[in-house]
Amino acid sequence: MGYEYDQTRHNIGFAVVDLICASLDGKWRQDTHGDLAEVRHKGRTVILLKPNTYMNLSGKAVRYWMQKEKVPIENVLVITDDLNLPFGKLRLRPNGSDGGHNGLKSIQELLGETNYPRLRMGIGNTFSKGKQVNFVLGKWSEDEKAELSSILEKASEAVKAYVAIGIDRAMNLYNK
Repeated sequence: MGYEYDQTRHNIGFAVVDLICASLDGKWRQDTHGDLAEVRHKGRTVILLKPNTYMNLSGKAVRYWMQKEKVPIENVLVITDDLNLPFGKLRLRPNGSDGGHNGLKSIQELLGETNYPRLRMGIGNTFSKGKQVNFVLGKWSEDEKAELSSILEKASEAVKAYVAIGIDRAMNLYNK
């Protein structure tokens, strides 16, 4: 992911992990297939990854770091933008389909399964026919920007809850 995608709907997952990293005093470092930060939360080590592959190849980075760090699939949490959810809605799930998302397709293809947790973040779908790519890669509107920090904070707290209390209890708290 290049810097040209900063502050876009496409990079909402990166914004969440940036917030988590900062709130837990982590520091990013460049490494194989992405930027990595290791933080501690509630006695657990959390490895944050921002793949530097193209989004539709992000499975390569996820698989590499899962293997290198010996992370079981049930301890992976993929954070992604979702056109099928209204702006600001969060949906935490233990598994599921790719929902047409190319990054999730890549992860599923390279892991060979769909049974990994994910946090889908609604970015809405207010675009004209044929303008989906421009919408996803576009900057936030002023109205969206006004709400974005509270949405990112809520997503950050959902991820921390996932780490601390597990997927089921975190879903009960944040899938509203």
